[in-house]
Amino acid sequence: MVVRIASLSDIASRYSAIVLDQWGVLHDGSKPYPDAQEGLARLRQAGVRLAVLSNSGKRAGANAARIQKMGFDATLFAPVMTSGEALWQDICDGVVPEQVFCPIEGAAGDAADWAVGLDIALTSDMSRAQAVLLMGLPDDGSVLAQQILDDAMARGLTIYCTNPDRASPRADGVVVVSPGALAHECVDAGARVRFYGKPHLPVFRAVEAAMQLPPERLLMVGDSLDHDIAGAAAAGWSSAFVQGGLYAAEFAASADPIATLVALCRQKGAPLPDFTLATLR
Repeated sequence: MVVRIASLSDIASRYSAIVLDQWGVLHDGSKPYPDAQEGLARLRQAGVRLAVLSNSGKRAGANAARIQKMGFDATLFAPVMTSGEALWQDICDGVVPEQVFCPIEGAAGDAADWAVGLDIALTSDMSRAQAVLLMGLPDDGSVLAQQILDDAMARGLTIYCTNPDRASPRADGVVVVSPGALAHECVDAGARVRFYGKPHLPVFRAVEAAMQLPPERLLMVGDSLDHDIAGAAAAGWSSAFVQGGLYAAEFAASADPIATLVALCRQKGAPLPDFTLATLR
């Protein structure tokens, strides 16, 4: 059964390291959650190793910079691992055969920044593209993204999705559509999609290798049942679910958080986490 805890300090001594999701746990995309910085400082004072594992299409360095811009000390986290970093490494190592990508990005320039150091080309001309890079979506909609994906499916191109999240929390309780939602629609339509990030096992194994720790010594802290909690369970990690992120509205209206969590897990087909807490603290 899920155990309710007041803070991660209650269970930190059981693990060699705590790995945190980014959006919905550390911050809402605009600012840190109220108790997050104090909670992390308390963990570090206790000697707890911390890392970040994010379904972000950007590279690790860009996410470390974003975390620091939010007011966190980025040196708290080693490593910062992202799904975008995992794909970059696979292309660098020759695991990915395509060399010309049509990018779908959250903001202009994101793909170009991500591709620095790779011997690949980025193009908006789908007749030249060998694959699609689905790394982000602008918050104001995804019409152009859908057009590119439809064209990719018609041509039988592989779609590389570096953000498997279906939705992402923003400030003031807003939840926006994330790239994973479109990628899964493509899968349902028969497209060839390769996912990088949670809940897929390789990114969890990459964190284990970087930290030189076995699965049973790691705790994943996240707000996504589909990605953080399900991925941790498949990898053999323990998990702690944060109620104040992606499902904040459901828990704000709930008189029984455990019952709400059980119902959500059943609805999502996700395993129950080991622990649950209101927000990171």
